[in-house]
Amino acid sequence: MPSPTLTERIRHPHDHEGGIVITIPLTPDLILGATELERTERGVRPHRLPRSVRERDADPQLAMMEAQPSGVRVRFATSATSITLELHATRVFYRGFSRPRGVVDVVVDGELVASHELQAGDAVELDLQTGGRELTPGEPDRIEVSLPGAGERVVELWLPHNEKVDVVALHARAPVSPAPPVGPVWVHHGSSISHGSNAATPTGIWPVVAARSAGVQLRNLGFGGSALVDPFMARVIRDAPADVISVKLGINVVNLDAMRLRSFVPAVHGFLDTIRDGHPDTPLLLVSPIFCGIHEDTPGPGAVDPTGFAAGEMRFIATGSPGDTAAGRLTLTVIRDAMEQLVAARDDANLGYIDGLSLYGPDDAERLPLPDGLHPSAEAHALIGSRFAARAFGAAGSLRPAATARLA
Repeated sequence: MPSPTLTERIRHPHDHEGGIVITIPLTPDLILGATELERTERGVRPHRLPRSVRERDADPQLAMMEAQPSGVRVRFATSATSITLELHATRVFYRGFSRPRGVVDVVVDGELVASHELQAGDAVELDLQTGGRELTPGEPDRIEVSLPGAGERVVELWLPHNEKVDVVALHARAPVSPAPPVGPVWVHHGSSISHGSNAATPTGIWPVVAARSAGVQLRNLGFGGSALVDPFMARVIRDAPADVISVKLGINVVNLDAMRLRSFVPAVHGFLDTIRDGHPDTPLLLVSPIFCGIHEDTPGPGAVDPTGFAAGEMRFIATGSPGDTAAGRLTLTVIRDAMEQLVAARDDANLGYIDGLSLYGPDDAERLPLPDGLHPSAEAHALIGSRFAARAFGAAGSLRPAATARLA
């Protein structure tokens, strides 16, 4: 990345009030939660995985997911009364299914003050039946925000968790400076649930709910379809600056029918061993899957429900045989038992375990059912986030000592 340059003062052509508008250089100290920033023809593209992993290890699914900036935010201090963010988004959707657009959340001094749904951008339509894809180019979004209050405030612009974006420009009516992050760095890895599937806004995904509640800095390594105990992901976590770490595994292994019990247990041990190579004493949590009725006792692979497909609804089913675990096939029930025993077997005083059912269990599913059979609703994301914050960062949480030490 080039070094920061001096702020340029310009009269912006869209500044109808006729005042001086400042165009802010998009530098790494303003964009938090990303691993790297790629300079493109449009602007700056946040990536959540390093280039080496993107080029060698990422399949098309992971490449698509890591470019969606879940947990990434533009954070700065300013006394400006208004700002403008220009984004060029690329959304991916399936033919025959509607998909909510991405949202930019505006947080001022820790309070959510506005949410702006994207209206423009490129669209990539995928055909599940033929495997075809069609690109429809679009224009950038221009999000104009009036900031409440007076004096210098800390502003966070949380980028969409579910669409790839190029940050084209940031304009303000007063100088902008990086706002030093506050709190310990929490690195979290998980599946599409951690990525934010079915959440309505970027601050509504459960890891962000938990991070904002606990006062920690989130780096979200939740990737839809890609929490598969991959060795390269363990190396990414190993090399990441972190005060506390959590790893949520299981659902993708089951719904891809990717492993048997014999391979899963040593793979998780190896995953944790690799993390410990870089973080020997860092508080670390292993988190098992939340409740998911289709896979509790039925192995994968998972599939799109054809009856829902015909009705234009995205729903998921398990295609394995119920109870077929004798040969080591995995269900969520089997995985939770294995993970709990795995943690108990490790001689690691700084390793904790959270049963996913304590975050979202069968009773919660009765009250807040999974809309598509796999991913939690917006309300369930809020519930999971608040419960995780209490269990991980609360008075008895295993991540609490590191958080307390950093904040002291």
